[in-house]
Amino acid sequence: MTFTETPIAGAYLITPAPRGDHRGWFMRTFDRDAFLAHGLCADWIQMNHSMTTTTGSIRGMHFQNVPAAEVKLVRCVAGRVFDVLVDLRPDSPTRWQWFGAELSAVNQQMLYIPEGCAHGFQTLEPNCELVYCHSTAYAPEYESGVRYNDPKLTINWPLPVADISERDLGFALLNEELRMKDQG
Repeated sequence: MTFTETPIAGAYLITPAPRGDHRGWFMRTFDRDAFLAHGLCADWIQMNHSMTTTTGSIRGMHFQNVPAAEVKLVRCVAGRVFDVLVDLRPDSPTRWQWFGAELSAVNQQMLYIPEGCAHGFQTLEPNCELVYCHSTAYAPEYESGVRYNDPKLTINWPLPVADISERDLGFALLNEELRMKDQG
């Protein structure tokens, strides 16, 4: 496995090293010792699998608040997606910055997303499936999100938006959220 730092502090693009022969290939998608050697979470509590049918659909940008903040490891096992993380950590040198990478069944790369970062993706072809490892169990009372088109972030989605959930459209803009917290 190769661990490549992204421009976002603590986030990595991970490339497995498949070994193949005439039958196909085999690869390790997680190695506890390798993750620990890079100072990364190696204790996954929950695993989820999503499937999105329509090209151009966006899911996100999701995160869980403290005390249920979570690390995610995301891998695309069918299709191709533009996978994005946004740094929301107050003390981070990369706060408000985003990073995106194409994850696909072909390139087999994974994105390691640290606590305090929102995550989302856009499908680049139909019938995309993602597998997520989570360091914390899902806690709906701590769930939150950032709007995919927040002008403070200016995420460059590669395709026009074909579909997005009402919930994801309903997230407050960061400037509104910050103003409410300052007044609250």
